[in-house]
Amino acid sequence: MTEAPDPEVVELATKIFDLARQGETEALAAYVDAGVPVDLTNDKGDTLVMLAAYHGHAAAVGALLERGADANRANDRGQTPLAGAVFKGEDAVIKALLAGGADPAAGTPSAVDTARMFQKAELLELFGAH
Repeated sequence: MTEAPDPEVVELATKIFDLARQGETEALAAYVDAGVPVDLTNDKGDTLVMLAAYHGHAAAVGALLERGADANRANDRGQTPLAGAVFKGEDAVIKALLAGGADPAAGTPSAVDTARMFQKAELLELFGAH
């Protein structure tokens, strides 16, 4: 049997996920620096990096990657932060993720597959996948 999660822990986790979605870089970094796992995931397997990337917050993505976040960690659907950023057209996030070691071939669909799907030749060139 598993115990029900502590409501205060759930409330704090929800707040931290919201900080990632909103791009609140300083607050997010402070929580991670204070001990919140940098690869904390929600019930869908989305990490803080995934949420920040998908919502277009390059500075938050960079801060999380600097603190050791996994740039390639896929969610429960096999999607990576880089593929999400390609899908959303977030160029600054794409650059931050690549600088942080994101693999354009990781995930399903991968960032390369997503760039092909949307005919983004400049991204395919950036990924070395023309």
